[in-house]
Amino acid sequence: MTAEETLSRLADEISVCTKCALHESRKKSVPGDGPADAEIMFIGEGPGFHENEQGHPFVGASGKFLDQLLAQAEVTRADVFIANVVKCRPPGNRDPQPDELEACDQYLEAQIEAINPSIIVTLGRISMGKFFSGVKISAVHGQMQKVGERFVIPMFHPAAALHQSALKPTILADFAKLPELLQAARTALGRPAVVKERKKVVEAPVNKPKQLSLF
Repeated sequence: MTAEETLSRLADEISVCTKCALHESRKKSVPGDGPADAEIMFIGEGPGFHENEQGHPFVGASGKFLDQLLAQAEVTRADVFIANVVKCRPPGNRDPQPDELEACDQYLEAQIEAINPSIIVTLGRISMGKFFSGVKISAVHGQMQKVGERFVIPMFHPAAALHQSALKPTILADFAKLPELLQAARTALGRPAVVKERKKVVEAPVNKPKQLSLF
């Protein structure tokens, strides 16, 4: 089974999952979006109101800011895979409970294995806790560390900048380092860059007016 097929199968399973109580209030599950060969995987905390409505991650205000952060790092959503530690919206946007995190972890682990990214960027303290326990995000944000077969970079959640404007410069600075950190990860892991084919815009031929004959 290819990575694309694995991600598609996981999305189908997640859409009907009843392993925890979050399924009782979900409108749409949010398995994640992105290419199966993404070099960078972002892991957020959980879907919010807009994500629950649309079934896609980071489509609200924090998603717009994330798009700006990605553009600053010279990447787009088409280049990265974006997921969350839980695939259904916690009521009232509360933090996911331990049993909910445990129920969803098998899906997240399967996604990581299928994509096999060089870098995982955790967004917020909840997703950071999957890889680093007993540390404060304020002490380790933006610092890349080797975890297993890849590197992990804890970062503040984009929503943090919307609630605490003083954090915005820090988040911008952390994201600005992504290209440099990705290259360092490639070198350390012995991986080449994933070259994406960009679709070329083909302009329609211009029909030149025919010159009328006088005879």
